[in-house]
Amino acid sequence: MNNNTPVTPRPLRHLGNDVRHRVLSAAQLREHGVAAARAAAQCRPGGPWQQLLPGVYLLHPGPPTSEERLHAVLLYAGRPGPEAAKGVPAQPGSSPGGRPGSSSRSAPPARSSARPSSPYGGVMVTGLAALALHGFGSTPGLRELDLIDVLVPRTRRLRSTAFARLIRAHALPRPELVTGVPVAPVARAVADAVAELSDAAAVRALLTEAVRGGHCEPASVVRELSQARLLARPHVVDAVDALLAEGRSLAEGRLYEMVRTYALPEPVWNVDLALPGGPHLGGVDAYWPEQAVAVELDTRAPRLGGPGGPQDDDAVWTEYARKREHLERLGVTVLHLTPRKLRESLEQQAMVVGTALAAADERDPAAYVVVLPR
Repeated sequence: MNNNTPVTPRPLRHLGNDVRHRVLSAAQLREHGVAAARAAAQCRPGGPWQQLLPGVYLLHPGPPTSEERLHAVLLYAGRPGPEAAKGVPAQPGSSPGGRPGSSSRSAPPARSSARPSSPYGGVMVTGLAALALHGFGSTPGLRELDLIDVLVPRTRRLRSTAFARLIRAHALPRPELVTGVPVAPVARAVADAVAELSDAAAVRALLTEAVRGGHCEPASVVRELSQARLLARPHVVDAVDALLAEGRSLAEGRLYEMVRTYALPEPVWNVDLALPGGPHLGGVDAYWPEQAVAVELDTRAPRLGGPGGPQDDDAVWTEYARKREHLERLGVTVLHLTPRKLRESLEQQAMVVGTALAAADERDPAAYVVVLPR
């Protein structure tokens, strides 16, 4: 064989049974022996193929399905650019076509569960399309979306085009596979969707469904919104306030459920504690006076980009710690339960509370405290 020997094409007749075969990149077509000139000829008016995006082909003449559009966007965004071929590392600063503020986004390094040979190169669907794949009912269906958002490394030199909108990130989060499609985690997808929405009702609906539907905790959503610098928008701040109230209400409901489902003694709910004739000690969500055990829901949600920044969260945490230390010096056991733990491991949290109640007889008697309704 020499350089003039033609490459034997891999047959294309089997393609069409799977979306990964109906939508192929130029590189994949070359693996089947289809040169660029032949692919272009197939896409002429009246031809059997069509070019959906630069370098991405649909191997039938009809309208693309939602699945085919998703696959096309991922193939377009995931193909390695010149910077990947040359091994150029990511550099600080914005990239052409990037969203304002995207250079400041940070997240855990990408650890895609996809195989190393994945044609997507680590990119993932985000925004409204990702939320639709996650099963959100408050988002338009995939067929109704004019644009599909996809997260890419910020060094990627491709630009948004046609129905593919690229969102650049300093570091990609770990994707979740939904029906074989790499999708951004819910909290990140919500933030990317909110960045493109100006309707207050739509923003509130997304945030509420994220929490009420059990997709994620309020803190993770607020953290992503903060990192995206979206908390300066009044309609987003209003939606966040409603989100935090929603999250706390759900956590309180799970706390009630825990006590009753696992037959724990009934506490007094939502009370303030104080020394007799002395200072106020703080409020707790549940208190067992005979055992001197208190439960406090940790529903803090830091607004890292809002007024006061991280200092606000530090101040809140300092107050939490001060209250806990004061109560424990008085002999009161304080348990901090998070909404996530109550949602994911209710039985385990019931065991933690039950153990603290059972251990009360082995501890020194606690100081007398006054229980006041909130």
